Amino acid sequence: MGMEIENNKMEVIKEEEDSEVTDSEMVRFLRNALQEVGETEFESSTHHYSDLVAVFGNQDGRDTDHVALLVASSRALSRAVTYIDIDRHNSLLSNIFRMSIWNFGENVMDALIDLIKALAASSGKYVEDCLEMLVRNFKPPQNLLNFVSQPHGIAKKEKVQDRVHKALKDIAELMPVSLLYLNGIVVQRMPRMSSKNDFPRKIKDDLQLSEIYVESMLKLERGVLGRFMGNVMLSAVVYRLVELDVEIEWDEILQDDPSKGIFDMEIEDTDEAADYNDDGEVCLKAGFGLQKMGADAFADRLDSLMVLTCEHIKSRADEGHLHEVFDTLLLSFKKSILDTHKSKFAQFVMFYACSLDPERCGVRFAVTLADTFVRAGESPTTRMSAVAYLASYLSRARFLPSTLVVSMLKRLVDWCAKYYCKFQDVEEENINPHVHRVFYSGCQAVMYVLCYRMRMMVDVPHLKSLLLDMPLESIFRNSLDPLKVQNLFVGCLVIYLRSGISLLLKI
Repeated sequence: MGMEIENNKMEVIKEEEDSEVTDSEMVRFLRNALQEVGETEFESSTHHYSDLVAVFGNQDGRDTDHVALLVASSRALSRAVTYIDIDRHNSLLSNIFRMSIWNFGENVMDALIDLIKALAASSGKYVEDCLEMLVRNFKPPQNLLNFVSQPHGIAKKEKVQDRVHKALKDIAELMPVSLLYLNGIVVQRMPRMSSKNDFPRKIKDDLQLSEIYVESMLKLERGVLGRFMGNVMLSAVVYRLVELDVEIEWDEILQDDPSKGIFDMEIEDTDEAADYNDDGEVCLKAGFGLQKMGADAFADRLDSLMVLTCEHIKSRADEGHLHEVFDTLLLSFKKSILDTHKSKFAQFVMFYACSLDPERCGVRFAVTLADTFVRAGESPTTRMSAVAYLASYLSRARFLPSTLVVSMLKRLVDWCAKYYCKFQDVEEENINPHVHRVFYSGCQAVMYVLCYRMRMMVDVPHLKSLLLDMPLESIFRNSLDPLKVQNLFVGCLVIYLRSGISLLLKI
């Protein structure tokens, strides 16, 4: 009989939830239900408490009666959070923290968000769980993935993200200690990468979830909390770009055109995906063009995430924070990209950031790579990687001043010339190419830059003069004889044919 009366009360509340009396009745009812639970919720759980647990265990947003009850319960529980005990009411808390606001309309979203904020503010015990719940809502449930791609779904995503991020900000203001946990929770909750051996559908869904999640990460980094969270968000995004990048194999890229090589693809295909304005700044069109290279879903999502990241960088630059962002990107480049085997495309995010301020960011990146190459304390692998990226950067970055390209080229040539002088008396048959692999990498970088920039240099008299003064011929015609090294010779042969460098070198 008592349970019937309480159910009748809840029916009245659903019909009159706007009434102050009804709200008060609901609060009293929930307090009583919570207080009736024994030392552990399994000792003496009442039907009242079990019904309350069931309300938050039902995530069906289509049942209007349930939605009304959920709104009323959430609002009332927000005013009774001090009666919730982490040990006695574990099932209730578990259901609350598992709620996905994506399943509901705005009224339920707001009521649940208010409840989460009330729980976070009531006790330090719940702060991490509240943050976990909000961060889980960075991405939708699996069953809503197709919906999120549609116009109504995109609107829903914006509503969810706005509420989640405002809640994180409000909790940080109420409980500053939350900032100590938030970085770790966001990074740990990033969707896992699929294996290429998984079913195509799973790969596609996982990559879409990853993209939605990254969008929220960048929103967090761009928001008010960003300045308190250091560089963790953007660094984690760059790492995810690299994870996708290394999943794209060269044989997948080349399957539609086996004749395409690294020189052609890296410089030309990605260039087609961007325009340059009058200042030489890169203006993205539809992406970086990875989809048309014949690769798989990983390339498709990498392309989307790179565009998303570049838009974020541009937004931060417009707000006057480019150099802070660039510091983060440069550190991430050193940690996540520079020494990563098979990373091919993530570098272009760095190139884009440099294009937004060529005089400072653009120059700084080139100098950093050159310094890394000539620094004897670095490992050979790191030095070789640095000079390869430098060559790629100097060759394709049209926004760089010609004087910088020439000065960087001269620095490479001078280092190579100084290096070979140490071995000019060594007999050719005693040369071990592996020992001198850093030197050969420098030579290849010089040839690479000349291939794509020599015409620009010879058309400007003072740059042509600087070029002719460089000891180019001597670094290629010496006892180390880089043109006889197999891996270098193939690349250089293509370069000779395309640029006429043989005439310049008198070979």
